[in-house]
Amino acid sequence: MTQKRSAGLLLFRRAGGDAPGPLAAVLLGHMGGPFFERKDAGAWSIPKGEYEPDEAPEDAARREFEEELGMAPPPGPYLPLGEVRQANGKLVTVWAVEADLDPAAVRPGTFRMEWPPRSGTYQEFPEIDRVAWCVPAEARAKLVKGQFTFLERLSELLADG
Repeated sequence: MTQKRSAGLLLFRRAGGDAPGPLAAVLLGHMGGPFFERKDAGAWSIPKGEYEPDEAPEDAARREFEEELGMAPPPGPYLPLGEVRQANGKLVTVWAVEADLDPAAVRPGTFRMEWPPRSGTYQEFPEIDRVAWCVPAEARAKLVKGQFTFLERLSELLADG
């Protein structure tokens, strides 16, 4: 069985605007679909998605950003935050990029699934049903547990200058 892999981009803002400084906020997406519609804590994610072995992870991160948010990824530089193996065994690779984005401009991609289960009826749902800028403490409360490490790595990277 092939190892499942995902790649994504974590947009961030610094305290103090354009000047180098500590982490002020990150952009997270609330996972779409019926399983997450009434959940908040643990239902937000870094915009990311799966890719095949023949695709470069950074290329996949850019592609998935565009598919999930409906807009081109911001220009770099891209700061590598490494890999994390999630509880489900998937290996996730993330890059951080300093950028601004208006959450109202997001036009999410969709996915199709049978809903309700075993009904024979298929519906389309947004991959991400909303995005929001979150300060680090709020992001930690909202993020799926397997992605906390990326937030910590970004905070450390910015603190180190």
